[in-house]
Amino acid sequence: MSILEKLNQGYNLKQLNIDELELLCKELRQKIVETVSTNGGHLSSNLGSVELTVALHYVFDSSADKFIFDVGHQSYTHKILTGRSQKFSTLRKDGGISGFPNPDESDSDAFLAGHAGTSISAGLGFCRSRDYLKEDYFVVCVVGDASFFNGENLEAFTSSTVKPKKFLIILNDNGMSISKNNNGLYKLISKLTIRQNYNRFNLFVSKMVGNSCFGKFLRKLKNSLKRGLSRNSMTDSLGAKYVGKFDGHDLKTLIKLLSDIKQFSEPSLLHIQTIKGKGVDEAEKDSSRFHGVSKDMQVTKHYFSNGVSEILKRQIEKTPQIQAITAGMKDGVGLAEFAKSYPNSFIDVGIQEEFAVTLAAGMAKSGTKPIVFMYSTFMQRAYDQIMHDVCMQNLPVIFCIDRAGFVGCDGKTHQGLFDLSYLTHIPNLTIFAPTSLEEFEKMFEFAIKLNTPVAIRYPSGNVNELDVSRNYDNLLSFDVFNGIEDNVILAVGPRMLELANKVKDSTDKKVTIVNARCIKPLDINLLNKITDKNIIILEENAKIGGFGSYIINYFTDKKLSPKIEILGAPDEFINHASVEKQLTYNG
Repeated sequence: MSILEKLNQGYNLKQLNIDELELLCKELRQKIVETVSTNGGHLSSNLGSVELTVALHYVFDSSADKFIFDVGHQSYTHKILTGRSQKFSTLRKDGGISGFPNPDESDSDAFLAGHAGTSISAGLGFCRSRDYLKEDYFVVCVVGDASFFNGENLEAFTSSTVKPKKFLIILNDNGMSISKNNNGLYKLISKLTIRQNYNRFNLFVSKMVGNSCFGKFLRKLKNSLKRGLSRNSMTDSLGAKYVGKFDGHDLKTLIKLLSDIKQFSEPSLLHIQTIKGKGVDEAEKDSSRFHGVSKDMQVTKHYFSNGVSEILKRQIEKTPQIQAITAGMKDGVGLAEFAKSYPNSFIDVGIQEEFAVTLAAGMAKSGTKPIVFMYSTFMQRAYDQIMHDVCMQNLPVIFCIDRAGFVGCDGKTHQGLFDLSYLTHIPNLTIFAPTSLEEFEKMFEFAIKLNTPVAIRYPSGNVNELDVSRNYDNLLSFDVFNGIEDNVILAVGPRMLELANKVKDSTDKKVTIVNARCIKPLDINLLNKITDKNIIILEENAKIGGFGSYIINYFTDKKLSPKIEILGAPDEFINHASVEKQLTYNG
């Protein structure tokens, strides 16, 4: 019987010896690989955190202590060890378990996390309530090296020089976000090392002398020793004892370290080094490529993302001032080839979306042509900077918003269903929704010449290009594919345009298909021509505040009331399923 089978039958993890625990780690890796091969999912990050998660569950009590995973794409082992082993085959499937921590799914998931940078803030929040309510449990935040330097995590970590007891931050350092981590502060922290002799001495002092006068003297001596053994004591100055750097795959050492930290209960930062993709040769060699994979370990094909680099390469020959900016997502947004060909025209700021946008604003103000590439769900974090730093100054920053609309199995933390709602009301911003790569490139060229803020939003996955003639004479107008009939469908984006054509082909009614490619400004010339028609609006965005709401607002201002039906996402967070099922479930 395997170790996992024993655990499924109620065997206690804490009863296992070190050899059995190491065998368990092998079984966990095998289970993760088998499931991700079938369902798709985050592979490299989960393979790299197996020993750490096993050690956490061995030392702490997941039913009482709080494990908060930053981002959450390293939580598969945690899910398997907290009663979901037999459900793990449903990972990311419709009705199955989520690919991220989800408190609705299990009480062992302390905090929902699909974005980076939230764990330390949330962890300190748990500690505050715990101490106020006189409760007793440990709070452990597992933070990747890229996530640790996200602005919110840094705000939380530096907000006070006093940290609560029974609070542990684990810096899981694999030198990567999705791509290589080039953050400057990370490079400083990564050099931190306190030798094991210091840690043993520290524990000896705590055990033997307590708060006696001799103990105070030894603590001063200890701090002097530490300054000699450590290149930096910045983390200690901020109230968390630095313990590191240690091998994050050495299970025996991890258990000993965590046991010591638990015993003395002092706020600590444990720095471990892990290998992203550990245990699978291909994933270790190319952890970026295997960060997130689809079925059969294939890298998911994304029509628009895959075309980005070639478009940029053509455009930079015409406009050398172009600078491509991304926030830790070089591969995800399709910039890898461009970065390789034009390294001086590419900037990866790490998981710092707000910085990316204001950086672009400064560049636009001083003569270059910044293009910010970001997923729709992550762009939400930079709303304030888009409004104040870019649009209020009417600066020529282009936002290429990837993964707009339904995103499938990544689920509710990653849906791109809100960008139209949070962008259409911002003055000075032009918004496009291309339905083909050709149209995307035309919009991109137009945006560069426009010299004002522009957002271009496009979906994930494959796109079936429609065999229709396109009109690019005026990109600020809708593209009408046939004469105006009694029924007019305004479709936003390629999936909605394809759906509109299927509807047209399946009905005897006369239907006009409109590619509503320019969201803002509205094509009021066309809208004024269809006030007496039946208007159907198809959009992959929340119905509230989306394209349809924008059109209704226009007609209301004109005191017009045409027949309008909006088909968009309802007022709820959409769970994981295939894009096709998400479209069906949401009307």
